[in-house]
Amino acid sequence: MNDPNSVDGAAEQADADVGRPRRRKRLRRLLLVGGCLTLVALAYIELTLRRPIGSGPAGPKVAREAFDEPWSSRQFKLLGIGDSVTAGLGAKSPAHSYFQRMLRNPEDEFAGMQGICLSRVLPNIEAENLAVSGSTSPMHWERVQRLPTHTVETFGIVVLTTGGNDLIHSYGRSPAREGAMYGATLDQAEPWIKNFAARLDRMLDRIDESFPGGCEMFLANIYDPTDGVGDAPSIFLPPWPDGLAIHARYNAIIQDAAERRSNVTLVPMYEAFLGHGSHCRQFWREPYDSSDPHYWYFSNIEDPNDRGYDAIRRLFLNAVVARRDALPSGGSTE
Repeated sequence: MNDPNSVDGAAEQADADVGRPRRRKRLRRLLLVGGCLTLVALAYIELTLRRPIGSGPAGPKVAREAFDEPWSSRQFKLLGIGDSVTAGLGAKSPAHSYFQRMLRNPEDEFAGMQGICLSRVLPNIEAENLAVSGSTSPMHWERVQRLPTHTVETFGIVVLTTGGNDLIHSYGRSPAREGAMYGATLDQAEPWIKNFAARLDRMLDRIDESFPGGCEMFLANIYDPTDGVGDAPSIFLPPWPDGLAIHARYNAIIQDAAERRSNVTLVPMYEAFLGHGSHCRQFWREPYDSSDPHYWYFSNIEDPNDRGYDAIRRLFLNAVVARRDALPSGGSTE
C-alpha cells in the first residue's frame, strides 16, 4: 500500500484528484448525450409512429336547423354502392357505418348529432346498401348493371365510393394490373385510368336510368392515408413513386364526372381526411389539424376507423343538405 505521505503516494493522490472531475465531466456528457438521444427517440415515436385516434365527434358540423322540419313525405330510397368505405368496414358496429348513420342515429349518438339523420326529415325512406368490401370499380359496374328499375314514385339518394381499391390493391405483392394497380408507373396506368373514366360515366348514367322518378347522387373522391406526402412506407407499404400522380388522376376523373352532371355532387373525402393519416402528429405540415390531430384510419390502412366514419357521415349529410332544394317535396310525384 502506498504511503500518502511519501512522494509517490502524494503524486498518485494528486492524479486521482485531477481525474475525478474529468470522470464526472465525462459522465455528465454521456448523460447529456443519452438524454438528447432519448428525447429524439421519443419525438420520433410521437411525431412519426404514434397515431392516436382521439375520442368524441370528428369532421365538420352539420346544421341542426336543416333537420328541424320534414323535407318531404314522398317515397325515397337511400342506395349505397361501392367498396368497404360504404360497406362500413372499420366501424365499431354496423350502426356506426356512415351509411347507417346517415339514415338514423345509433343508440350512443353524440348529443350534438341527435336527430340529424335522413329518417327524421324523410319519413318515407327505405335503404339498401349494395357495397361490398374489397370490391373495385369493375365490380361496381357489374353490380350497377343489375340495378332494377325503381318505380316512378321513388326518388333516389345514391351514395357512392369507388376507385380506392383500384389504387391500393394488391399492396405491391403482385404485378400491377387493372383493378389492382399498386406499384404501377403512370405510363403503365394510363389505359386503366382512361377505362376508369369511361366506367364511372357508365355507372352514373345507369344509376340515373334506374330511377325514372329522379335521383341525386353523392360521389366521394378518394382519400390519401399519407396525407398528400406519398411516402408509402409510412403506411407500411412498398414505395410507389407514381402513386400520388395516379391517385390525383383518379380524383380528377371523379371531380369531372360530378361537374358534368347536375344531379351528381362531389363529396370531398380526400380534403377532409388530409391531416388525419400517417402524418397526423406532424405540426409543421400544411394539412395539420390542430383542433383534431388524430388518426382517422382503421388498422388495415385503407378503411376509416369509427371517428373517420363519423366524419364521412357528416360530409355526406352536408352534401345532401346543400342539394335539399333539388329533392321533391310534397306527397306525390312532382
